[in-house]
Amino acid sequence: MKAKLLFLCPLLVNIFSKVKKITSIAIVLATFIVGCNKPNGFVISGKITNAEEKYLYLDELKVSSSILVDSVKLKKDGTFKFIGKIGYPNFYLLRINEKNFITLLVDTTEKITVYGDASNFAHDYIVEGSPGSLLVQELNNRLTVTKHRIDSIRNRIDAFRSLADPVQKNKWNSELAEIKQNQIRYSTEFVQKHPFSMSSVLALYQKFDDSNYVIQDLQSLKVAASALNSIFPKSEHVKALYANTQRLMVQEKNEKLQAFIAENGENSPDITLPNHNGRDISLSSLTGKIVLIQFWSALNRDSRFQNQALVELYHKYKSKGLEIYQVSVDTDRNAWLSAIEEDGLNWINVGDMKGSVSSRNNYNVQNIPFNYILDRERRIVARDLKGPALDQAIGKLTR
Repeated sequence: MKAKLLFLCPLLVNIFSKVKKITSIAIVLATFIVGCNKPNGFVISGKITNAEEKYLYLDELKVSSSILVDSVKLKKDGTFKFIGKIGYPNFYLLRINEKNFITLLVDTTEKITVYGDASNFAHDYIVEGSPGSLLVQELNNRLTVTKHRIDSIRNRIDAFRSLADPVQKNKWNSELAEIKQNQIRYSTEFVQKHPFSMSSVLALYQKFDDSNYVIQDLQSLKVAASALNSIFPKSEHVKALYANTQRLMVQEKNEKLQAFIAENGENSPDITLPNHNGRDISLSSLTGKIVLIQFWSALNRDSRFQNQALVELYHKYKSKGLEIYQVSVDTDRNAWLSAIEEDGLNWINVGDMKGSVSSRNNYNVQNIPFNYILDRERRIVARDLKGPALDQAIGKLTR
């Protein structure tokens, strides 16, 4: 029996050795997993001289306001420390009071160190361990210098308003324009260089004064909004930037439409597209009638539902001069033809079966169904009306 046990000893030792290794691996993995699941946290520490035992405040910078997150009493040597957790980069104000503060762009796990003196904290400080905060400092410093130069020239203009000759005034105005243009160029290049940094949000919203933004280039907004939205879609600042960019894009398209109208001397751009029989029909051929231009798709449920109301509207006002010019944005001809027959659309229906893109762009159609109402002189008098509002508008024009 003893011999048998001795025979088993090497085997048991081998097994215990493997179990020990597996246990060690499990402990390492567990430690790694716990470390991975550990919540993100940032640390902001440092030293501010000449403010010993005063309070230092940390505010989270919102889109249109700021909220107090934490406050600490500076130690006798001026040192301080804040700890926090965030899910994505965010802006914070580190302030001694309402007028003496700096802006930090804090990332999730950064260990940031800030040094400064209370007498000039807002304009002269050192920040380490935060690339985003360094970019913010660069932006603010550059704009501060620009504003000082602008103020200097404006003060000279005001001081010598009655004495300066026209040549000197023109020189000062040229200097102002050049200073502003240099700042615009710098800020625009900054956004192009750092499209994936939240610091670009700050660059895009910097102003020369209360009513004039430094960057007024929509393309820069598009670049930053698209890039940041792909990485930080939950950020309040990114959401606001993205929404604002979308609004400006719509505004730009509307302005282009108005420019087109002014250039062509008409209120409604003409459309010429083939009908279901392949015959080209122009919108301009309906001058003298009240026209409802309706953009739709056979595959769009809302379009099909609205067709039912249009059938009633057409029967009600056809004899009084109403014509419907319905533009299909479809690419499936069979679906389009089937919908015309099924819904009983006995008015002009046109479409190139390529999405009628040119017509949609000319009329700035962002979604479907969408419509415009033209009076007898082809002037646009209303847009995107539905239900009773559409009936009332047509009824008023047919009186």
